[in-house]
Amino acid sequence: MGRMRGKGIFMGLLAVCVLLTAGAAFAAGDEIKIGACQPITGRFAFAGVNINAGLQDYINYANEMKLVKGKKLVYIYEDTGYDTDKAVATFKKIMAKDNPVIMYGESTGQGKAIAPELNSRYKVLYGSTSFSSELADPKNHPYSFVSGPTYSDMFGILLEYISKQAKGKARPKVAFFYSDTEFGKDPIPYARKRAKELGIDVAAEVVTKVGAVDVTTEVLTLKKAQPDYCIFQGYVLAPIPEVVRAAKDFGLKTTFMGVFWSVDKSIIDKLGADAEGYMGVNPYAYYYENAPGITAMRKYNERVHPNEKYRPNSYIQGWFTGMVFVEAINKVLAAKKPVTGDNLKDALAKIRNWDTGGISGRVTFVDNKAAVGRVYRANVKKGIFEPVSDWIYVK
Repeated sequence: MGRMRGKGIFMGLLAVCVLLTAGAAFAAGDEIKIGACQPITGRFAFAGVNINAGLQDYINYANEMKLVKGKKLVYIYEDTGYDTDKAVATFKKIMAKDNPVIMYGESTGQGKAIAPELNSRYKVLYGSTSFSSELADPKNHPYSFVSGPTYSDMFGILLEYISKQAKGKARPKVAFFYSDTEFGKDPIPYARKRAKELGIDVAAEVVTKVGAVDVTTEVLTLKKAQPDYCIFQGYVLAPIPEVVRAAKDFGLKTTFMGVFWSVDKSIIDKLGADAEGYMGVNPYAYYYENAPGITAMRKYNERVHPNEKYRPNSYIQGWFTGMVFVEAINKVLAAKKPVTGDNLKDALAKIRNWDTGGISGRVTFVDNKAAVGRVYRANVKKGIFEPVSDWIYVK
């Protein structure tokens, strides 16, 4: 009797163990891990905090809405302080500990530094804060992608807009005003070529240090060239306000333009009345626009973060990148394949004419980027940027 009772207890414990083991395996199989090296501190923290919040919020939103059927997305992130060496070490640490199938990086520098091991060892889908043309090269960076257009594409969108405005008039003159950095110089060779193709004269190229304060010499160069448009690249704020104000003081009628990092609403706040007429290209809609995807984002924030009344472009970049991750995962699952870096990479290339609910234009990934954006103009009275074009697609 005692032996039979002991045997019963043993069998019962065994059954519990089997159930627990099966449950644990099922739970592990249900999880899809997404790792991120985020610049939450350091000189890029102004954007990194918001990118991290946007990406994390979208992953939570996707879990709530069960956007990946039968799976739970798990977000793992660490602060890198916008330090490439630390970011590379953080990447390896997360890969060793959690082995995610998707990683998000803090910069162009990190993307280039990890590329050899990403291609040969880790082989996970890799997105980042960067719009670098180099990281969108599928030959050398097959696992990387850009969450929208590259800087070259953004110049292409602005130049196409300029070309259309000048239709039937004299050849427009444009100046390129950029920082002496990799960030600043990235799109310039393409921009020169594209301007020539579109019949636009490059009247001047002005190069400065990042954050330059005394821009008198540079503005005098613009005064001599008298460009109709001047496009900034490689800056977030300084020296853009200084150049715009000095140009007005010198009587220039030039229209100033920026790309993603310099068309945030904060530049209107910084420039005040001098922002009137300032323009730029944004791959995403603004937080205040009435598009279904943006409305869903606002409602999520109203419910989960009631104190957050506005979200900047960098938050929307993080949210949009989360959408891309989910779209790629669902394509892999629909094909009944395992969710691996290789399959996610292949799925990204199959995203075609994707409706993002107006957060961006219709998205098609070609060469690991989605070359679409819209041109906006500052309305100082309203304190916002307003669209002056439809979504523009470039190749």
